[in-house]
Amino acid sequence: MGRGRLTMPELDVREIGVRGVNKALMALDDSTNDRNWVVRSPQGQHSIACGLTAPIDVVIKGHVGFYCAGMNQQANVTIEGHAGVGVGENMMSGRVHVTGNASESAGATAHGGLLVIEGDASSRCGISMKGVDIVVGGSVGHMSAFMAQSGHLVVCGDAGDALGDSIYEAVLFVRGKVESLGADCIEKEMRPEHLAKLAELLQAAGIEAAPSEFRRYGSARKLYNFDIDNVGAY
Repeated sequence: MGRGRLTMPELDVREIGVRGVNKALMALDDSTNDRNWVVRSPQGQHSIACGLTAPIDVVIKGHVGFYCAGMNQQANVTIEGHAGVGVGENMMSGRVHVTGNASESAGATAHGGLLVIEGDASSRCGISMKGVDIVVGGSVGHMSAFMAQSGHLVVCGDAGDALGDSIYEAVLFVRGKVESLGADCIEKEMRPEHLAKLAELLQAAGIEAAPSEFRRYGSARKLYNFDIDNVGAY
């Protein structure tokens, strides 16, 4: 037998703390041979696996607190549990996958990559998203996609009040009921290119759903420039 590593390296938050875990993961670069990591005993701690820049796989065994996998670049981070506020916040690329539910502001200000939440997401999911693709297997709370600039938000369940309030050019797909639409957000025609993109996103997220069951929402483009006649909508 060769002398290669038979098991993937593990980091334990209980033993070395969040700072120790992040220091070890952030020290890796594109040349690393250790591509697969396990983080144990997260204990709901905040900011685990933040600022990763190497193309590595990280599996976190348990629930995490605020801002897990924030500012992610290239890494593939899987959270086997629930996530607190701001999971995947400001991520640039890579993939962040939550097998449970996510709290408020999931994917906030994220510029790229794919964020998958198998369960429900709370309020303000995708707030000010700037290019990320977010796929939610369940429902999202109020003010989701608020000021969303670009990217896609896919909701396989329902959406709460004020969906897409003050939206720019992001595209929203919702299969279930929408409680209400926010300022300047309207339902739009689902054309073949949108069905194709939605099918691509669902497949990438590993979620089985028929694109034909979704509706598309986006900007009416009436609030791009201030107009006194629209002051009540701001």
